[in-house]
Amino acid sequence: MGNTHSSSNGKGSGSNSPSKTKGNGANEPKQPNGGNGATGAPGAMARGMTRTASGADIQDRAQTQFQPVDKLGRILAKKCEEQHGIHGVTGDVFARYVFPKYPDLGLKLFRYLRFMSHAKTEHLGLVAFRQQCERFLALLDDSIILENYVRMFGDLNESELIKPENLKNLLRTCYNLAMAHYSDGPQTCRLLNRTLDSVVQSCFFSKESLSPGYICRWLENNVPRLVPPIHKYCVHALSTSHRTIIDNSMVSNSETVVSISAINAGEASYGLELQTPILEKTNPFGKDLTVGGGTGGVLGGTSMAREPGKPLTADERERLKNQQPLLPLSEAWLLAGSLPPLYSKPQSVAAPINPNSANLTSHIFLAKLLSLVPSHWTSLYDSRLDGSGTNRFLHHVLGYRGPNLILFRCEDDLLFCVANPNEWRETHLYIGDEGSCCLQLLPKFQMLEKKPKSLYLNTHIRGYPKGLRAGSDPRKPILIVDEHFERLEYRSLQHKILSIEVWGCGDQQQRDVQLDIKKWQVKEAERQRTVKMTAADWMDHPDRYLLELGGRQNYNNSST
Repeated sequence: MGNTHSSSNGKGSGSNSPSKTKGNGANEPKQPNGGNGATGAPGAMARGMTRTASGADIQDRAQTQFQPVDKLGRILAKKCEEQHGIHGVTGDVFARYVFPKYPDLGLKLFRYLRFMSHAKTEHLGLVAFRQQCERFLALLDDSIILENYVRMFGDLNESELIKPENLKNLLRTCYNLAMAHYSDGPQTCRLLNRTLDSVVQSCFFSKESLSPGYICRWLENNVPRLVPPIHKYCVHALSTSHRTIIDNSMVSNSETVVSISAINAGEASYGLELQTPILEKTNPFGKDLTVGGGTGGVLGGTSMAREPGKPLTADERERLKNQQPLLPLSEAWLLAGSLPPLYSKPQSVAAPINPNSANLTSHIFLAKLLSLVPSHWTSLYDSRLDGSGTNRFLHHVLGYRGPNLILFRCEDDLLFCVANPNEWRETHLYIGDEGSCCLQLLPKFQMLEKKPKSLYLNTHIRGYPKGLRAGSDPRKPILIVDEHFERLEYRSLQHKILSIEVWGCGDQQQRDVQLDIKKWQVKEAERQRTVKMTAADWMDHPDRYLLELGGRQNYNNSST
């Protein structure tokens, strides 16, 4: 920093320091006498004189290290002076121009910056705004960043305790931000409140308030990837908003004003949409209630038109409950934020780059765009559509050589998820790499276990337990599914399985390999259906005896 003392023994004076006159900007307030430590040692300054009423540190007068923040502050200060006659930055102007799509997030961030500066005014001075933005952008530790956002969405009082509604607002903001940048456009989910309540209830566990530190540790252990995208977006907004704020008086300034197309291109290439995977399945919610447990007549049900505003009967509510998807979009967003990155990492697509092409720059740009393809979760198996049972499960799941998720919906609104980073295979050994996880999604969300060698599948090897298991301790697994895939045991309690879904989280090539294997199996079965037998084999064959009982003594085609 430029504001340094000329000597450590207190003999130097502020007039001998070259930074004494260079530190003051045109928009900064004049310093009081002794503000730069001219009276002697650095500790001689009183604590009450270290800040101004608008929250700026008096002794900090160096030029900013972040030019975008300095430009943004000057632009916002000019807007505030035009609209409110205040030389500084107000919360409404900050939210309107820096976070035009998310004004609530902008107001909370400004309120937090003002709280950290200890400002006594409703606005922040230009120097205070610059200082707090620089400190906010300089945060690199993930734990500190997470705690800042937990406190930001709190009440910012002396106790600093976080309430359930504060955490729910933070999670809702993270979801809205992720869905606004979803590849298929902004998405909504009717079951969002259920998803958020499961997280909040699991974190607070009937407590009315918790400390920010406890909530941060819980989020790090259960959903470590939900909050970081919101920080990336805030950093992106603070760093680039000085180029996207359109000011009529700055039309000729190419560094400040850019075209609308450039703004949209910058937002589209930012990449926040990559975390939430795309579910390759049609929306199960139709305009009419489907009778028979199907969706749109897929299961042979009939669509029944209902009067608007008429309450659902018990049977209709049960049918609608059964046809709801096990994995709505909000649950997919929650899983993508809690599971390791390999389940939702963006897919890489090789670009057709020709070294001899004259337009090599456009090919490189196309390669960058093609590499930003979000992950697609493919539905491998749905017991409501593909039939229930062990054979149906194995037929649709075995052979898929990518990461996958198995969802079990049981009685009492229980929903469990088993995440396997590898291919499922039948064996008497426990399998699974570092990404093996076991979770409970409903009614409370919690990461049950995340350890390798914790998954087990056996349906035919004698002498070993049969069924599917999850848990690193073979003597006491966390989840036990029987060999018929009809019941699930959790914490020594048996629950009836209502439906099962399996989602493939790999790329399209892994799905194509599985389909090719299935085609080969079908052809092989057809080939083996025709068996050539000799006359001696036919004399002892049981089919010959059945034909003779039916009265047919001749078997060749020429005699019939």
